Amino acid sequence: MRITGGCFCKKIRYTATIDPKTVTICHCTDCQINSGTAYGVVVGVTNEEFILEDGKLTYFEKIADSGARRSLAFCSTCGTRIYAKPADGKPGRFGIRVGTVDQRESLIPRQQAFFNSALDWVTDITNLKKM
Repeated sequence: MRITGGCFCKKIRYTATIDPKTVTICHCTDCQINSGTAYGVVVGVTNEEFILEDGKLTYFEKIADSGARRSLAFCSTCGTRIYAKPADGKPGRFGIRVGTVDQRESLIPRQQAFFNSALDWVTDITNLKKM
């Protein structure tokens, strides 16, 4: 599936080819803290499938709970995080933030990662009041 996306202020724009079956809810503590919410939602892509069309990404490197070095790419103007990937630069899959994808309505999570880090209340939110 071909997708387009970008940041909140529209200075960053990208295109990518993704497999919608790779949409994942990530409960790792890094996603919780960096997103400011209970979890992140990402879709897998490879370096070859991701094209930065406009703008310049800023990077922040950190050591994940797993011990892996991670490079977080974001817009330096509005702060929107676009993706995170291994900092070693080796080819492989990485996760684009689904909230930055223009076609996000059609990207439905198929799996969960790091569920052992999920906040207890996340397991059932279907009965909460809808506003």
